[in-house]
Amino acid sequence: MVDTSLYAAFLIAAFALCVTPGPDMMFIVAVGGRGGPLTGLTAAVGVACAMFVHTVAAALGLSALFLTLPTLYHVLRWAGAAYLLFLAFKAFRGDGGAGTESEADPGRGRRRAFWRGAVTNLLNPKVILFNVSFLPQFVNPELGHVREQFLALGCTITLMGVLVDGSVGLLSGKLATLLRRSRRVARGLDWFSGTVFAGLAVRLAVTPM
Repeated sequence: MVDTSLYAAFLIAAFALCVTPGPDMMFIVAVGGRGGPLTGLTAAVGVACAMFVHTVAAALGLSALFLTLPTLYHVLRWAGAAYLLFLAFKAFRGDGGAGTESEADPGRGRRRAFWRGAVTNLLNPKVILFNVSFLPQFVNPELGHVREQFLALGCTITLMGVLVDGSVGLLSGKLATLLRRSRRVARGLDWFSGTVFAGLAVRLAVTPM
């Protein structure tokens, strides 16, 4: 169903992209730093699931709408920036916005981390444009089943993202758990997370298509 030579090249390119620090990884580090190892892992799963949704959209041709409707792109971009600023505000307040594993209901905090990771990624139109430009390079139309090829690539990069970003989330959360024994350090981690969220919001808002 897929071109083996193209798939091998895709694995190398996708791995290089996954291990290169970027907005998603910084987001996961910030969430893991606030919520602990499992919360960081859950955020990574949320981001990866959103990436798969983007892949399905690209396979169906929906992502191409952003190339013909620039206004839609900018609306989604500003919505994503506003959401990140909301997360920054919550972090600066130190109210456990991403969910902490010491809460009475840690499952709720992790579910919240999952959805915040997913929503942050879904509201990033740059990810959509990335899928439109990146994935087709590894699809061979001559083999047919183009949508299935897209889905195979999407499943691969989703799994790879969970493994790489999940490891990052676990490590950052573990380190933060040790550091949070100090109240001053815990507050500093909240400010670090808020700064990361705010920085990502500014980056999304000011960077053109």
